Amino acid sequence: MEFDFGTKLKTLRIQAGLTQKQLAEQIGVTKSVVSFYELRERAPSPEVLIKLAAVFHVTSDYLLGIESERTIDISGLNDEDEQAVRLIVEQLRKKHSYV
Repeated sequence: MEFDFGTKLKTLRIQAGLTQKQLAEQIGVTKSVVSFYELRERAPSPEVLIKLAAVFHVTSDYLLGIESERTIDISGLNDEDEQAVRLIVEQLRKKHSYV
């Protein structure tokens, strides 16, 4: 299976409820550049890739297709909140493993 950065970017953008223009403003490029990324006509610079990862709370490896699993950014949470998130994830995994 061939990796498609453009499709992944478009999917993340739509899931986040962002237009191409809104995403462009957040990462410091024009709407047409975002369109070029999604159409696979251009590739983002390393700097833009870092900004995209921050906007979507994913790793650059995920954006590049190196990692296939999404991660949850829990930086900034205190220990108690981090533990609560881990427990919720564990419960959801258990719930879906019985389906």
